[in-house]
Amino acid sequence: MSNTDTKTTFTIGGDLTINRLGYGAMRITGKGIWGEPENREEAIKVLKRAVQLGVNFIDTADSYGPNVSEELIAEALYPYPEGLVIGTKGGLLRTGPDQWPVDASPEHLKEALDGSLKRLKLDKIDLYQLHRVDPKVPAEKTFEFLKQAQQDGKIKHIGLSEVSVEDIKHAQQYFEVVSVQNMYSVDNRKWEGVLEYCKANNIAFIPWYPLSGGNIHALEVLQKIADRHSATPQQIALSWLLSHADNILLIPGTSKVAHLEQNLKANEIQLSEEDFAELNKV
Repeated sequence: MSNTDTKTTFTIGGDLTINRLGYGAMRITGKGIWGEPENREEAIKVLKRAVQLGVNFIDTADSYGPNVSEELIAEALYPYPEGLVIGTKGGLLRTGPDQWPVDASPEHLKEALDGSLKRLKLDKIDLYQLHRVDPKVPAEKTFEFLKQAQQDGKIKHIGLSEVSVEDIKHAQQYFEVVSVQNMYSVDNRKWEGVLEYCKANNIAFIPWYPLSGGNIHALEVLQKIADRHSATPQQIALSWLLSHADNILLIPGTSKVAHLEQNLKANEIQLSEEDFAELNKV
């Protein structure tokens, strides 16, 4: 698929049509995704600017901060503009900077979900994603809780994160899975099979960490193509993802307005067949 054929929107769960370039609100917190941001005013500006530039999907989680990201979203954007979809997640605890123990027990998820509703000032979460399947908790118990919360009207649609095709099929016995958020990038395609399954079943695939920083060869190739387009390696990585599969939704995160504006220009880049050929060999 070339960029000229790329669809600009995707409809989650049959009724939430959003622009495929969204915003991930993890980085508007402190170092280690812990505590308040270094520059609160800039964080608020980033959120407002994202919406001004046409972003209508914001991804967050109760664990970002914890709580800080959700609180900032409400402070910056509530009352929310019509059509803005806020997806949040539950299932991780925070014990300190860069520490993310898993807890997907019904007890914790109830507390997390109720907290997210309160912080985001919502009666219902449009997209609630299980941050991790918990190896210590029977998956059935987690899925039953999410199904019940959906029936109770607290959640509209349910997604999963860092899951296999088997996990998705298991969850589908309890509710419709409308999104999957797995680590994925041009140079990290471990979850290609999950992406293909999602595409075949009209499930949104939301890559996190869309530019794996440690792969020197990949960065060299991205830089070379970026130079051809007077772009940044990040923009090329995002552009490739948009073209790679039309069920991919992007949520690049940043705490700076300038970087946000740069990321959102990724859909203006027209990658050539030569560019794709080089990137597909990474």
